[in-house]
Amino acid sequence: MTLSFVPEALREIAEEPWEPVAPLQVGALAGAVGLLALVRWRSPDGWVPILDSANLAFHEAGHPIFGLFGATLGLYGGTLLQLTIPAAVAFEGWRRRQAPAAALGAVWIGQNLLNVARYMADARAQVLPLVGGGEHDWFHILSRWGLLAWDTRLASLLGLIAWLTILAAPAWLEWRRRSAEPHG
Repeated sequence: MTLSFVPEALREIAEEPWEPVAPLQVGALAGAVGLLALVRWRSPDGWVPILDSANLAFHEAGHPIFGLFGATLGLYGGTLLQLTIPAAVAFEGWRRRQAPAAALGAVWIGQNLLNVARYMADARAQVLPLVGGGEHDWFHILSRWGLLAWDTRLASLLGLIAWLTILAAPAWLEWRRRSAEPHG
């Protein structure tokens, strides 16, 4: 089946074979997901120190970077860059046909979505400490969209999507590993 709307370069990439996946790679990713869940569960505020500090740096850098294109993009820029960096990792893994890299990028996206959900849920309450004070992104975003009263419900939905993404990544990696095994 040819998808004519997909650029030829992407169709060529999609037809290339995937690099083999070792059982150890699946186990390492599943272990990392388990460790991520444990650290989040044990932390009173769900903060994963090294990872969330890096994600916060990307988030904060996104405001001035996207702000070059206007105030509205500057507002959305924190979340945009926070999600763009791991999405680029996932895409590059997919482009190179390296399933472990693509799956790791997907876990990272999901983990960032958990942070976005936590920030979104705080839109009305505004109890989370903000870097340098400042204004609450998701208060303004949801207010613009007329969805401020839905902040916690939207955050719960986004949290569910985040966990599904995180848990699907090692399952997909195992599927890639098994699908490459010769059947006999």
